[in-house]
Amino acid sequence: MSTSATGPAARDDVPRPAGLTESAFVRACRRRPVPHTPVWFMRQAGRSLPEYRQIRAGVPMLESCRRPDLVTEITLQPVRRHGVDAAIFFSDIVVPVAAAGVDLDIVPGTGPVVAEPVRELADVEKIRPITVEDVSYVDEAVRMLVAELGDTPLIGFAGAPFTLASYLVEGGPSRSHAKTKAMMYGAPELWHALCGRLVEITTAFLRVQIAAGVSAVQLFDSWAGALSEADYRRYVLPHSAAVLGSLADAGVPRIHFGVGTAELLGAMGEAGADVVGVDWRTPLDVATKRIGPERAVQGNLDPAVLFAPWPVIETEVRRVLAEGRAAPGHVFNLGHGVPPETDPEVLTRVVALVHEVSAESNG
Repeated sequence: MSTSATGPAARDDVPRPAGLTESAFVRACRRRPVPHTPVWFMRQAGRSLPEYRQIRAGVPMLESCRRPDLVTEITLQPVRRHGVDAAIFFSDIVVPVAAAGVDLDIVPGTGPVVAEPVRELADVEKIRPITVEDVSYVDEAVRMLVAELGDTPLIGFAGAPFTLASYLVEGGPSRSHAKTKAMMYGAPELWHALCGRLVEITTAFLRVQIAAGVSAVQLFDSWAGALSEADYRRYVLPHSAAVLGSLADAGVPRIHFGVGTAELLGAMGEAGADVVGVDWRTPLDVATKRIGPERAVQGNLDPAVLFAPWPVIETEVRRVLAEGRAAPGHVFNLGHGVPPETDPEVLTRVVALVHEVSAESNG
């Protein structure tokens, strides 16, 4: 398998144990029968766990993402504690653009902050393609994790071109994405050049993870919900489709997720993923009608429900599972990331409940 930014499309040359390809998680992604609905949580690697806060104490976010020992331990923590059906690789969506030479930092309480936002073509040209050597710590950490996880699948991930571009244009997180949209509308050639470069970087970053042994990948388009369907189709869909399409023969399921994307679900499905993540706003039976029968769905318990009394949580989990049965495949998850204040015991109980209820209905 090629891991260069300019190499051919990825192939699944990594031998994976039968337990991984036959795991409930991978089977659900492939729309195959499962013994129980698999469950994992976005941002499960850390966030709410006291052992995560302890090991991260005094270690900046980007540094923690570049230390294979820390990445391995943090990724394993929720698997040990909750018994989830898949691990999600601990990293950050800006890791590959930092590796590409962008001067940025992840500021606590704020998020990624870019020193020199993109304003002209010369800024895009400064962002160089990446190779496996640029992110060797990712390659090393994935290989360490695959060895530790055994038959538990590992999910790799990357930020989608639109969301990465928004950070690079805005200079950091934004509520309105005004500068991003101004570039889209007013300088479309510059916009597409930036996204094209991010397609190369994102594809290379995912290929490194696939070559090292992940069992699936997820493309996060966190800010796509800020767009109309027309704008999504014109300015974003071609670039997301380029990333997902380049991995079509990679041998691993591809998951595509965004927040506030109810009106975009059909278009996001067209981008080419095997699984479309759905936030908490859209019932899964409604979502699957929009996405179509060729793709599984992932989601979509409202993260805020985790703070409710247990009888309420149980009712909501059962509702999500019932709605998910309308889809050709369902991976249970939250509709967004785990809130940091979540009681870890609640997540453990949710996993057990999902397994118990779905095993009964699938039996």
